[in-house]
Amino acid sequence: MLVLRIELCYNHLILFENQIQTTSASPCRTQVQPAALFLVCSLIFIEYKKQGYQNMKTEYQKMIAGEPYHPFDPELRALAQTARQKQAAFNEEVDPVKGMEIIKGWFGSTGENLYINTRLMVDYGVNIHLGENFYSNWNLTMLDVCPITIGDNAMIGPNCQFLTPLHPLDPDERNSGLEFGKPITIGKNFWAGGGVIVLPGVTLGDNVVAGAGAVITKSFGDNVVLAGNPARVIKEIPVKGN
Repeated sequence: MLVLRIELCYNHLILFENQIQTTSASPCRTQVQPAALFLVCSLIFIEYKKQGYQNMKTEYQKMIAGEPYHPFDPELRALAQTARQKQAAFNEEVDPVKGMEIIKGWFGSTGENLYINTRLMVDYGVNIHLGENFYSNWNLTMLDVCPITIGDNAMIGPNCQFLTPLHPLDPDERNSGLEFGKPITIGKNFWAGGGVIVLPGVTLGDNVVAGAGAVITKSFGDNVVLAGNPARVIKEIPVKGN
């Protein structure tokens, strides 16, 4: 694309020069040619910079933006290895206070007050953002190739999963190793019963309750109780005045 645009700019310059030569008596000839050359060079430089900035996007930047990326990129493998080490340190820590310090120094952001039981599984950890007063029971899985954001006062039952990764449906594309993802965003006061699964791209509002075993495949608004596979609204929650 860059070569094509350079060729177009060059062709315009040649055409312009030929037009000037056919009107050589023009008193502005010597003034116009340098200006035209400067214009074409400027266009080429701008296109070069635009292409350069696009090519500078890392696989990590593509990943968190939800674009196709190569998961075996060295930067991503190093980040994943660091996550494995921190995950092992957390899951082996018997002191809850020290365990929470590991989480706070590892995740993208957390509230001051949180508690997560061990047997935690994540992809990277740095793309997880938890609000104040977050609590999770055993066996929490958060696959964070894209950001996972959960608001204040969340209560997560055992064996819950928050999954952002996706793979191409086309088998050739899938076998090429390319992956992508979609973020998960959940408001405040979320309560998930045991075994709840939240799938890529889901956004939930405030005050949502997900019954045990619910598989949440699409987004829902505020003040609802979800249940089933796929999850659906089984009840609305009346909200008290402030």
